[in-house]
Amino acid sequence: MFKTVLFPLDASPEAANAMKVVAELVRKYESRLILLSVVEAPTIEQETKAQEVMSSPQQVEKLLDGAKAAFSSKGIDAETIEREGMPSFTICDVADELDANLIVMGSRGMGLTAEGVSESVTNRVINLSPCPVLIVP
Repeated sequence: MFKTVLFPLDASPEAANAMKVVAELVRKYESRLILLSVVEAPTIEQETKAQEVMSSPQQVEKLLDGAKAAFSSKGIDAETIEREGMPSFTICDVADELDANLIVMGSRGMGLTAEGVSESVTNRVINLSPCPVLIVP
């Protein structure tokens, strides 16, 4: 059913919480797992330390390597992709390129703004995705 699962992750606790669900899905459906992190262009004012991490290619690579190792320790092979751009658009582009069957994301990544959920990366992905999106609270 889910041949290819795309798991976009950032340094948020919500992404870390979604890892368990991703592992269960990948095992159950014997899916190909793709881990994706998007390097964001740094803004003038970084809102949080976690957002600073996502603007550093070295930190994003470290994040992906850590996630890959965590899945590997559970007996799950994962491929990693690092891209640069706007997270929501990049996630959807990669899902389309890979012909992903499912995107799994945490409910509130680092894109949640003062304006609310409507501007979050998760909400944008839900609206733009070429495949189903599973949101993990």
